[in-house]
Amino acid sequence: MEDRVARIIRHTAETEVEASLGLDGTGASEIETGIGFLDHMLTLFAKHGKFDLVLRAKGDLDVDQHHTVEDVGIVLGELVDKALADRKGINRAGYFVQTMDETLAVVALDLGGRAALVYNDQVRARQIGGLVTELLPDFFEGFARSARANVHVKVLYGRSNHHKVEAVFKCFGRALSYAVSRDERLKDWLPSTKGLL
Repeated sequence: MEDRVARIIRHTAETEVEASLGLDGTGASEIETGIGFLDHMLTLFAKHGKFDLVLRAKGDLDVDQHHTVEDVGIVLGELVDKALADRKGINRAGYFVQTMDETLAVVALDLGGRAALVYNDQVRARQIGGLVTELLPDFFEGFARSARANVHVKVLYGRSNHHKVEAVFKCFGRALSYAVSRDERLKDWLPSTKGLL
């Protein structure tokens, strides 16, 4: 089987993002976004999804975090879309339920070719570790559009805002890992009754 690896360079007037993603990796990562908590969450995503992810972003953080956070989500989605190529032989959909101490979260996604996001993390803090939390839906919206995926994120309950977001990113990695995984029975099959994704 060929390696499913993608590289993206995205330069705009607001951000510069260079990244590579291996879908069939070991969970190794090198992340530098200038936002420490986002780096930590992407590291968790890679580790729990067993993705090899290298991502370096430089953004106009002196203005706002928005452009950086959103563009990182966009690039991550582009990487997944590019690495999957024609999407033949993959499970297509995946979900995971994750505990993080007192918190319980679920992420379900479908790589069916259409973008949609439903997001509810129940986070009540304006910032966590310096990351502006209202930007998290923008990250996942960027990912969903670029990966051409339905992404549903829900925290069912929890006390710690840190734990809520951490549970979400662990779920995200594990749900995506299952969705992109290959099934030998589906080797030459496109997972759609339409015959098109």
